[in-house]
Amino acid sequence: MSNKNTQALSDAGVSIWLDDLSRELITSGSLKSLIAEKNVVGVTTNPSIFAAALKDGESYASQVEELAIEGTDVDAAVFAITTDDVSEACDVFSGLSRATGGVDGRVSIEVDPRLSRDTAGTIAEAKKLHTKVNRSNVHIKIPATVEGLEAITATLAEGISVNVTLIFSLERYREVINAFMLGLEQAKENGHKLSHIHSVASFFVSRVDTEIDKRLNAIGTDEAKALKGKAGIANARLAYQIYEEQFSSERWQVLADAGARPQRPLWASTGVKDPAYPDTMYVTDLVAPGVVNTMPKKTLEAMVDHGEVTGDTVTGSYADANKVLDAVDAQGISYKEVVEQLEEEGLDKFVVSWNELLGTVRTALDDAGQD
Repeated sequence: MSNKNTQALSDAGVSIWLDDLSRELITSGSLKSLIAEKNVVGVTTNPSIFAAALKDGESYASQVEELAIEGTDVDAAVFAITTDDVSEACDVFSGLSRATGGVDGRVSIEVDPRLSRDTAGTIAEAKKLHTKVNRSNVHIKIPATVEGLEAITATLAEGISVNVTLIFSLERYREVINAFMLGLEQAKENGHKLSHIHSVASFFVSRVDTEIDKRLNAIGTDEAKALKGKAGIANARLAYQIYEEQFSSERWQVLADAGARPQRPLWASTGVKDPAYPDTMYVTDLVAPGVVNTMPKKTLEAMVDHGEVTGDTVTGSYADANKVLDAVDAQGISYKEVVEQLEEEGLDKFVVSWNELLGTVRTALDDAGQD
């Protein structure tokens, strides 16, 4: 029996994906329970999530031991461990994937974040991950850096589904949609069936508020403080406006007629960072048809417990959203500076987490080798 709050979210057109994955989640049956009881229809991962999962080494011990015996180096070991988790999660979601024509039941795995400024390296890694996981319902995650845009196009052109991650700005989001459509146009030329290619565009929300709120606090006036907690949602709502515009264009219609499916907006970073804010606001204030909301476990549990869905809270809110960003700009806060900083910080955090993951696995391999 589904939870009434998450069911209401699904009924409003929002796909609930969990922003978490570990072997324990799969083997314990918890992931199956989340699907059955809490309307979870997909999973996203990133280097931070894998680093946290690997710290609990128990469920990985036997595989680490085998890898140590084989003399596997740390990069290859991380590749083997993470792709195994993702393959198994894809299998758990396979029924849902079939039932939704591949739209949901999806699991994302990210390219090595150290390649985020390396177009050719990203393309090669995306192909390698796709081949290794070998499941039709996998998404390969590629950061939306300038260098990543070309990699997104090239990967889609190969018929590989892509989750574009770390999008903060409206301008970059437009470029991501262009890269997506270009990729599908090339995939069509390459003879790929467009209905088999899926994509989401992960637009980050709470981190925008965290940075802008910090700057509003520094200004310190009542007028500035009144804008706190508003920019992230306003930014995301304007992204949805772009989505509506771009996916009703003539260019898109040509692709849709050839069987293409739209690249859905995915709200990422939806855990509330400031305890003064309602813990479900990045979910309930961003309800719109055809979006994905990927929630950390804590946010999902808050939704299950007391999340109130009042229908579409995005469509038609664009004038007010523009007023919010204009008011932030009037305080002397540069939108361009904020989003560029957030992209750099996001990439840096993932590289730090990746190095942490490598360190955890290196220690585990060393320990296993000594047994």
